[in-house]
Amino acid sequence: MAPATGDEAQLAEVPAAVGLVSVFGLVFTVSIFAWICCQRKSTKSNKTPPYKFVHMLKGVDIYPESLSNKKKFGAEEKQELNSKSPSPAGGKPTLHLDLEKRDLNGNITKSHPKVRSSPDLDFPLSHKGFSEVGKELVTPEGLMANTDTSPLEKANQENKLGMLVFSIEYNFEKKAFIVNIKEAHGLSAMDEQSMTSDPYVKMTILPDKKHRVKTRVLRKTLDPCFDETFSFYGIPYSQVQDLGLHFMILSFDRFSRDDVIGEVLVHLAGVDLSKGAIVMNKEIIKRSAKKSTGRGELLVSLCYQSTTSTLTVVVLKARHLPKTESLGLSDPYVKVNLYQGQKRVCKKKTHVKKCSPNPVFNELFVFDVPAEGGLQDTSVELLLLDSDRQSRNEVIGRLRLGANAEGTIGEHWREICEHPRRQIAKWHTLSD
Repeated sequence: MAPATGDEAQLAEVPAAVGLVSVFGLVFTVSIFAWICCQRKSTKSNKTPPYKFVHMLKGVDIYPESLSNKKKFGAEEKQELNSKSPSPAGGKPTLHLDLEKRDLNGNITKSHPKVRSSPDLDFPLSHKGFSEVGKELVTPEGLMANTDTSPLEKANQENKLGMLVFSIEYNFEKKAFIVNIKEAHGLSAMDEQSMTSDPYVKMTILPDKKHRVKTRVLRKTLDPCFDETFSFYGIPYSQVQDLGLHFMILSFDRFSRDDVIGEVLVHLAGVDLSKGAIVMNKEIIKRSAKKSTGRGELLVSLCYQSTTSTLTVVVLKARHLPKTESLGLSDPYVKVNLYQGQKRVCKKKTHVKKCSPNPVFNELFVFDVPAEGGLQDTSVELLLLDSDRQSRNEVIGRLRLGANAEGTIGEHWREICEHPRRQIAKWHTLSD
């Protein structure tokens, strides 16, 4: 039993020792904390007084009230200056402004040349970007403004529509004329919101205009890189000198007519392709505005269904319509008449487009034609009229499509007869 009693006594002494160590640790921690606080307080009291406040605009030194009984920066120098220059007003101390001689720390600075922009503002000139010219303040922005381009240079910049890069060559083995449309630079922005374009290029070989091609559309760019090659077979090398290339640069528009950026016209007279490909860099010029010498133009699509004996006429749009003498802009609409021989058998009309010199109709009409004769004795007359409620509607122009027609009109009619079930659209000039 005795050894057990000794163990109990040792266990009883352990809590007392732990408590004694905790008390000493607490006292030591409190002492260290108090010493640190005293040190911080003493360092704060030994610090130099804060800087003086200077009102730069009014030129007056403002001292805080807490510094009234303490040493102010530059006080000794002020007393020496006051003793040397007596006060003119009955011994009253004068207010000495030393903004030009001292900085915010009270140190004496060297004088700098001044630029006065206001009678109440006087500050040192410390920026190299400013210079004194007379009494005016010259800034880098002002220097840039003085170097603006002249009105003639601005007009030239506005007229520049970009550059088109392409190459031409002739393959003697395949007897093919090859055109590679490479890229364009610095095109005009046709979309005012995004300030960009969706460009593509249409190319036509002149003078026959039989070969027409176009590139793919590149989205949201003013520097498109097409790199597309077009080969035209069956053109003898001897005829290349007589050809011309017409490039039309356009911007695709999903909701309306594509915008024309500009055009490039190249004559191949004098171009020698026997030594290989030739790269050309041509400036894009503004499209020459075609004057409306006639009564305007009408885009019509025709389709003949031989199985159902029907003729589909789609009036798409018109352009370059002349202005009326009374109201200026016309209110056009199209009247479609179907004739069998000299007899009119059916008539229809489109909706009126108010005040539109280039109306878009997009209206479809289906006519029944005889199954036996087909389109031999059938003809379609399209009248473009100006709607007027007060008087009789004036005829702007007319178009007669039929087998007896000549030129592009007769060619259009023959194409739909030779290729039934195919929708063929063409522009036609209206006559009086």
